[in-house]
Amino acid sequence: MDLDSYDLLSTAVLLLDEAGCVQHGNTAAQELFSVSRRQLLGQPVDRLFGGDAELAARLPDAIHGKFGVLRQDLSVERRGDMVPVSLAIVPLQKQEWAALLEVRVLEHHVLLDRHRQLSKELATQRESLRNLAHEVKNPLGGIRGAAQLLQAELGTDALHEYTQVIIAEADRLAGLVDRLIAPQGATLKKTRFNIHEICERVHTLARAEFPRITFIRDYDASAPELVGDKERLMQAFLNMVRNAAQALDESGSTASAQITLRTRIGRQLLLASRQAKLGIVMSVIDNGPGVPAALHDKIFHPLVTGRASGTGLGLSLAQEFVQQHGGIVEFDSVPGRTEFKMVLPLEQT
Repeated sequence: MDLDSYDLLSTAVLLLDEAGCVQHGNTAAQELFSVSRRQLLGQPVDRLFGGDAELAARLPDAIHGKFGVLRQDLSVERRGDMVPVSLAIVPLQKQEWAALLEVRVLEHHVLLDRHRQLSKELATQRESLRNLAHEVKNPLGGIRGAAQLLQAELGTDALHEYTQVIIAEADRLAGLVDRLIAPQGATLKKTRFNIHEICERVHTLARAEFPRITFIRDYDASAPELVGDKERLMQAFLNMVRNAAQALDESGSTASAQITLRTRIGRQLLLASRQAKLGIVMSVIDNGPGVPAALHDKIFHPLVTGRASGTGLGLSLAQEFVQQHGGIVEFDSVPGRTEFKMVLPLEQT
């Protein structure tokens, strides 16, 4: 295929050498990455996607045909916004270039389908977990009661220590079970409030809990009032902030750790099952190690966590609370910058 023919295509096409460096980019690629053809030439292709570690690791095998055609979803920064894209790397056998990379911007209907599928998966998993939680709760109460009776019969302090452990662990598990059972969409207590009341309250709590982390507030003062369950939305936002802060704590980078709380008005926003003309985007941005690539597709699933001390419930509950308001929680993550976004419609349905 003649190089000029690639300029007729509406999708971005990059031709790569054996090292994964760009040897040619068509007009659509120049527009997508906002650079000239000369600037694309010789550029390691993974850098165009923010230095994505997973892409960089899989690229050599993809170029040499190990995957056949490698497909992966990523994001590209364009004019300050993160644009979701789908890429395909096709090895070119016995040709001048080692591989062809095609980049397609994901259309709204594709993203909506993914959001709907995620909502269905989470609803099914939550129902299963709640059924299991109900089955676990009664035996836990029996274990705790038996431990209390045993403690009353024991005459030595040394043995009391063991019964106290049983009671404490039973209480801990009961608390976990209560968190699985508690959320119910039908019990929303809706009021009208300013979203920054939530931001300020969460900022106060997080700053007290994580004093070694620098918190930055970047609010859009023009944001109008929102109708919703203030307590649940505050809990969702607090869960997102705590998740970011705990990830920074466990990474050991608290000396330079930073979290930004940001609000913006958004237009034509993609929600869980529809598109909203107007909404509020509440972001939690940290400079930590990022979400592991293996967790990207299941980070919001219950009991899934990438932290050693995590329960895997914080983000799942945040997603549930936000979806009860017709919104959705999304994220973009690369090492050094992770952004979780709580997207809420301003017109309530």
